[in-house]
Amino acid sequence: MMLEQLRQEVYESLLELPKNNLVTMSSGTISGRDPQTGLIVIKPSGYRYDKLTPADLVVLDAKGNVVEGVLRPSSDTGTHLFIYANRADVMGVVHTHSPYAGIFAALGKPIKPCLTTSAMLGGEIPIGGYVAVGGEAIGAEILDKIGKSRAIVMQSHGVYTIGATVWKALTMAVEVEEIAKTTHFAMLHGEPIWLTPEQVEEFHDIYEHLFGQPEQRAS
Repeated sequence: MMLEQLRQEVYESLLELPKNNLVTMSSGTISGRDPQTGLIVIKPSGYRYDKLTPADLVVLDAKGNVVEGVLRPSSDTGTHLFIYANRADVMGVVHTHSPYAGIFAALGKPIKPCLTTSAMLGGEIPIGGYVAVGGEAIGAEILDKIGKSRAIVMQSHGVYTIGATVWKALTMAVEVEEIAKTTHFAMLHGEPIWLTPEQVEEFHDIYEHLFGQPEQRAS
Protein backbone atom coordinates (compact mmCIF):
# COMPACT_ATOMS: atom_id res chain seq x y z
CA MET A 1 0.00 0.00 0.00
CA MET A 2 1.43 3.36 -1.06
CA LEU A 3 2.11 6.35 1.20
CA GLU A 4 1.21 4.57 4.42
CA GLN A 5 2.30 7.39 6.71
CA LEU A 6 0.32 10.02 4.79
CA ARG A 7 -2.66 7.68 4.57
CA GLN A 8 -2.61 7.27 8.34
CA GLU A 9 -2.41 11.03 8.89
CA VAL A 10 -5.34 11.68 6.56
CA TYR A 11 -7.31 8.80 8.09
CA GLU A 12 -6.78 9.94 11.69
CA SER A 13 -7.65 13.50 10.71
CA LEU A 14 -10.84 12.37 8.99
CA LEU A 15 -12.00 10.63 12.16
CA GLU A 16 -11.63 13.92 14.03
CA LEU A 17 -14.26 15.61 11.84
CA PRO A 18 -17.34 13.85 13.28
CA LYS A 19 -15.74 13.79 16.76
CA ASN A 20 -15.59 17.59 16.67
CA ASN A 21 -19.05 18.00 15.08
CA LEU A 22 -17.60 19.48 11.90
CA VAL A 23 -19.50 17.13 9.56
CA THR A 24 -22.60 14.93 9.49
CA MET A 25 -23.03 11.53 7.86
CA SER A 26 -20.50 11.28 5.00
CA SER A 27 -20.01 14.99 4.25
CA GLY A 28 -16.65 16.75 4.35
CA THR A 29 -13.28 15.96 2.82
CA ILE A 30 -9.64 15.87 3.81
CA SER A 31 -6.65 15.42 1.54
CA GLY A 32 -2.89 15.45 1.98
CA ARG A 33 -0.05 15.88 -0.47
CA ASP A 34 3.20 13.94 -0.30
CA PRO A 35 6.06 16.45 -0.69
CA GLN A 36 8.41 13.91 -2.27
CA THR A 37 6.17 12.48 -4.99
CA GLY A 38 3.47 15.14 -5.28
CA LEU A 39 0.85 12.40 -4.96
CA ILE A 40 -2.36 13.21 -3.10
CA VAL A 41 -4.31 11.06 -0.65
CA ILE A 42 -8.01 11.92 -0.39
CA LYS A 43 -11.23 10.60 1.13
CA PRO A 44 -13.51 8.54 -1.13
CA SER A 45 -16.79 10.16 -2.16
CA GLY A 46 -19.79 9.74 0.14
CA TYR A 47 -18.06 7.18 2.37
CA ARG A 48 -19.19 6.65 5.96
CA TYR A 49 -16.66 7.63 8.61
CA ASP A 50 -17.47 4.64 10.81
CA LYS A 51 -16.66 2.27 7.95
CA LEU A 52 -13.53 4.05 6.74
CA THR A 53 -10.06 2.47 6.87
CA PRO A 54 -6.69 3.80 5.64
CA ALA A 55 -6.88 1.33 2.75
CA ASP A 56 -10.11 2.96 1.53
CA LEU A 57 -8.39 6.27 0.84
CA VAL A 58 -7.63 7.10 -2.78
CA VAL A 59 -4.19 8.07 -4.11
CA LEU A 60 -4.18 10.51 -7.02
CA ASP A 61 -1.57 12.20 -9.15
CA ALA A 62 -1.57 15.97 -9.60
CA LYS A 63 -3.93 15.67 -12.59
CA GLY A 64 -6.49 13.62 -10.67
CA ASN A 65 -5.66 10.22 -12.15
CA VAL A 66 -6.15 7.37 -9.68
CA VAL A 67 -2.80 5.84 -8.83
CA GLU A 68 -4.07 3.48 -6.14
CA GLY A 69 -7.56 2.71 -4.87
CA VAL A 70 -10.82 1.17 -6.05
CA LEU A 71 -13.27 3.75 -4.71
CA ARG A 72 -14.35 6.96 -6.42
CA PRO A 73 -12.45 9.94 -4.95
CA SER A 74 -14.24 12.83 -3.28
CA SER A 75 -16.53 14.97 -5.41
CA ASP A 76 -14.46 17.87 -4.05
CA THR A 77 -11.29 16.52 -5.69
CA GLY A 78 -11.06 19.19 -8.37
CA THR A 79 -11.03 21.93 -5.75
CA HIS A 80 -8.26 20.26 -3.74
CA LEU A 81 -6.16 19.66 -6.85
CA PHE A 82 -6.49 23.31 -7.88
CA ILE A 83 -5.34 24.51 -4.47
CA TYR A 84 -2.31 22.20 -4.52
CA ALA A 85 -1.42 23.21 -8.07
CA ASN A 86 -1.37 26.89 -7.14
CA ARG A 87 -0.06 26.83 -3.55
CA ALA A 88 3.26 25.03 -3.22
CA ASP A 89 3.22 25.66 0.55
CA VAL A 90 -0.02 23.73 1.12
CA MET A 91 0.28 20.04 2.04
CA GLY A 92 -3.15 19.54 3.62
CA VAL A 93 -6.68 20.70 2.76
CA VAL A 94 -9.78 20.24 4.91
CA HIS A 95 -13.38 20.93 3.92
CA THR A 96 -16.17 20.91 6.49
CA HIS A 97 -19.80 21.90 6.93
CA SER A 98 -19.47 22.91 10.57
CA PRO A 99 -22.71 24.47 11.86
CA TYR A 100 -21.60 27.70 13.54
CA ALA A 101 -19.27 28.64 10.71
CA GLY A 102 -22.21 27.74 8.47
CA ILE A 103 -24.16 30.62 10.01
CA PHE A 104 -21.61 33.03 8.54
CA ALA A 105 -21.70 31.12 5.23
CA ALA A 106 -25.48 31.59 5.13
CA LEU A 107 -25.15 35.31 5.91
CA GLY A 108 -22.29 35.78 3.46
CA LYS A 109 -20.20 37.46 6.15
CA PRO A 110 -16.57 37.03 7.25
CA ILE A 111 -15.77 36.01 10.82
CA LYS A 112 -14.13 39.08 12.30
CA PRO A 113 -11.52 38.53 15.03
CA CYS A 114 -12.70 39.05 18.60
CA LEU A 115 -10.68 36.20 20.13
CA THR A 116 -6.91 35.83 20.35
CA THR A 117 -7.18 32.38 18.77
CA SER A 118 -8.24 34.13 15.57
CA ALA A 119 -4.59 35.08 15.20
CA MET A 120 -3.75 31.42 14.59
CA LEU A 121 -5.68 31.70 11.34
CA GLY A 122 -4.34 35.10 10.38
CA GLY A 123 -7.07 37.28 11.90
CA GLU A 124 -10.35 37.75 10.08
CA ILE A 125 -11.64 34.60 8.38
CA PRO A 126 -12.67 35.87 4.95
CA ILE A 127 -15.85 35.06 3.07
CA GLY A 128 -15.71 33.70 -0.46
CA GLY A 129 -18.45 34.22 -3.02
CA TYR A 130 -20.96 31.61 -4.09
CA VAL A 131 -19.52 29.13 -6.58
CA ALA A 132 -20.83 25.74 -7.66
CA VAL A 133 -18.97 23.16 -5.60
CA GLY A 134 -16.50 20.48 -6.59
CA GLY A 135 -14.44 21.96 -9.38
CA GLU A 136 -11.61 24.34 -10.17
CA ALA A 137 -13.89 27.41 -10.07
CA ILE A 138 -14.42 27.15 -6.32
CA GLY A 139 -10.71 26.48 -5.87
CA ALA A 140 -9.96 29.68 -7.77
CA GLU A 141 -12.41 31.63 -5.60
CA ILE A 142 -10.85 30.21 -2.44
CA LEU A 143 -7.35 31.26 -3.45
CA ASP A 144 -8.55 34.64 -4.69
CA LYS A 145 -10.18 35.51 -1.35
CA ILE A 146 -8.21 33.61 1.30
CA GLY A 147 -5.24 35.96 1.30
CA LYS A 148 -2.88 35.26 4.23
CA SER A 149 -5.58 33.42 6.17
CA ARG A 150 -5.46 29.69 6.76
CA ALA A 151 -9.22 29.39 6.42
CA ILE A 152 -12.12 30.69 4.41
CA VAL A 153 -15.90 30.46 4.68
CA MET A 154 -17.57 29.98 1.32
CA GLN A 155 -20.96 31.65 0.92
CA SER A 156 -23.91 29.27 1.25
CA HIS A 157 -21.55 26.32 1.53
CA GLY A 158 -18.94 25.68 4.20
CA VAL A 159 -15.35 25.97 5.39
CA TYR A 160 -12.02 25.25 3.73
CA THR A 161 -8.75 25.28 5.65
CA ILE A 162 -5.19 24.82 4.47
CA GLY A 163 -1.94 23.92 6.19
CA ALA A 164 1.67 22.90 5.84
CA THR A 165 0.54 19.47 7.06
CA VAL A 166 -2.78 17.66 7.14
CA TRP A 167 -2.93 17.93 10.92
CA LYS A 168 -2.33 21.68 10.84
CA ALA A 169 -5.16 22.11 8.34
CA LEU A 170 -7.40 20.01 10.61
CA THR A 171 -6.44 22.09 13.65
CA MET A 172 -7.46 25.22 11.77
CA ALA A 173 -10.85 23.66 10.91
CA VAL A 174 -11.52 22.92 14.57
CA GLU A 175 -10.46 26.44 15.55
CA VAL A 176 -12.72 28.01 12.91
CA GLU A 177 -15.77 26.35 14.41
CA GLU A 178 -14.85 27.30 17.98
CA ILE A 179 -14.27 30.90 16.93
CA ALA A 180 -17.48 30.99 14.91
CA LYS A 181 -19.49 29.63 17.84
CA THR A 182 -18.22 32.18 20.34
CA THR A 183 -18.46 35.07 17.86
CA HIS A 184 -22.03 34.13 16.97
CA PHE A 185 -23.19 34.08 20.59
CA ALA A 186 -21.26 37.24 21.41
CA MET A 187 -22.99 39.08 18.57
CA LEU A 188 -26.37 38.09 20.00
CA HIS A 189 -25.53 40.07 23.15
CA GLY A 190 -24.07 43.15 21.49
CA GLU A 191 -21.07 44.29 19.50
CA PRO A 192 -17.99 42.20 20.28
CA ILE A 193 -14.68 43.89 21.06
CA TRP A 194 -12.83 43.34 17.80
CA LEU A 195 -9.09 42.86 17.82
CA THR A 196 -6.97 45.49 16.11
CA PRO A 197 -4.54 44.46 13.33
CA GLU A 198 -1.70 45.14 15.79
CA GLN A 199 -3.21 42.79 18.37
CA VAL A 200 -3.73 40.10 15.73
CA GLU A 201 -0.09 40.41 14.67
CA GLU A 202 1.09 40.24 18.28
CA PHE A 203 -0.79 37.06 19.03
CA HIS A 204 0.04 35.56 15.64
CA ASP A 205 3.72 35.87 16.54
CA ILE A 206 3.06 34.17 19.89
CA TYR A 207 1.23 31.25 18.29
CA GLU A 208 3.88 30.87 15.59
CA HIS A 209 6.96 30.98 17.82
CA LEU A 210 6.03 30.30 21.45
CA PHE A 211 2.97 28.03 21.45
CA GLY A 212 3.47 24.25 21.66
CA GLN A 213 6.68 22.24 21.31
CA PRO A 214 9.30 22.96 18.62
CA GLU A 215 8.84 19.58 16.95
CA GLN A 216 5.07 20.12 16.84
CA ARG A 217 5.44 23.53 15.21
CA ALA A 218 7.73 22.01 12.62
CA SER A 219 5.39 19.12 11.78
